[in-house]
Amino acid sequence: MDAPTADATARRTAGGTRLTKWRALGLVSAAELLAMSLWFSATAVAPEIAAAWGLTPGQTGLLTSAVQVGFVAGALLSAALTLSDTVPPRYLFAASTAAGAAATALLAAAVDTLWPAVALRFLTGVALAGAYPPGMKIAAGWFDDARGLAIGTVVGALTVGSALPHLLRAVGGVGRPRVVLFGAAGLALVGAGLVLLVRPGPHQAPAAPFDPAAVRRVLSDRGTSLANLGYFGHMWELYAVWTWMPAYLLATAAVGTDGLASLLTFLTIAVGGAGAVAAGVWADRLGRTTVTSAAMVVSGSASLIAGVVLDAPLFVLVPFLLVWGVTIVADSAQFSAAVTELADPAYVGTALTFQTAVGFLLTTVSIQLVPVLQGTFGLGWGGAFATLAVGPAVGTVAMRRLRASPDAAKLAGGRG
Repeated sequence: MDAPTADATARRTAGGTRLTKWRALGLVSAAELLAMSLWFSATAVAPEIAAAWGLTPGQTGLLTSAVQVGFVAGALLSAALTLSDTVPPRYLFAASTAAGAAATALLAAAVDTLWPAVALRFLTGVALAGAYPPGMKIAAGWFDDARGLAIGTVVGALTVGSALPHLLRAVGGVGRPRVVLFGAAGLALVGAGLVLLVRPGPHQAPAAPFDPAAVRRVLSDRGTSLANLGYFGHMWELYAVWTWMPAYLLATAAVGTDGLASLLTFLTIAVGGAGAVAAGVWADRLGRTTVTSAAMVVSGSASLIAGVVLDAPLFVLVPFLLVWGVTIVADSAQFSAAVTELADPAYVGTALTFQTAVGFLLTTVSIQLVPVLQGTFGLGWGGAFATLAVGPAVGTVAMRRLRASPDAAKLAGGRG
């Protein structure tokens, strides 16, 4: 009786752990989705803001670039102080998200000129640096053998959350920027509350002491550096496409209204959520380097042919956007999952924060570069988006080299 009873107890315990980890993943993903509605809240209403304040395309781009720069500043500060490893991640996530919501609400309530708006968007980015990497760390703490799926689900939620302001605008926010901004701030506050319900998982490393050499060790590890390089190439393309997608769509022959452009932008970004989850499943089975390389080849090719599709009818344009939307972000989580497997377990949060900091720093260049190439240099959308394919090309080379290195044995249970 004793042995069967012990076995039955073990099975019940294992079943309870499985239930708990999926519940934890659901909660942290929902929190991430709602928190990330802050990211493109001002970008979604940029047409109204630009018209009201008389902004040029370059000035309008600052509303997004300021978030990216703020995120970089916050992430670098967090990495230098190892905040993601010394502060319980759910508390860091909740406090940071609440701060970002407050900055967004203040923008909606009291700002009507560019530079105060840029300053508040910068502070929003700083705050989001305390939500995105800790969210991935929380998920990784609950999963070991299915970590690619777990982090893919979180990044998928982040992707849908990033698209939410475009949906808010499409369903009633055209011409009403404050509705969109206040809506995003309210959703983020709900996310801040949800993450507090998630307790640390069994694979989460205990809080580590402050170590100023942690970032140096991350930089000196070859496997982690190759995974980071892959991520940097991916990021060069991703946020520039997301930022300028509404303007690109308004320039196509088939899209003629702001409402339709916002709806298609939402679909293009949000469908990437499904891509991130699916890529997580396949990366756990086939290897992270294989899946990331395939996604970058497809998304980079889409950047190269975006100009050809400008004159296409909707029945061609929409499938093209969906394929691009799925593949452009599908690989994102797998670079982060790779870092959790390659970096020092005690400082995974710091490694993730450093990775995202440099990646988002690159996006500030590509976001501002696209309108310059498109308008000032007269390359059009085709030429401007084609330059973004350089990133996926570099990233693919990095991931193929990682697959050929001994460090590949640490990825996805030895699958590379």
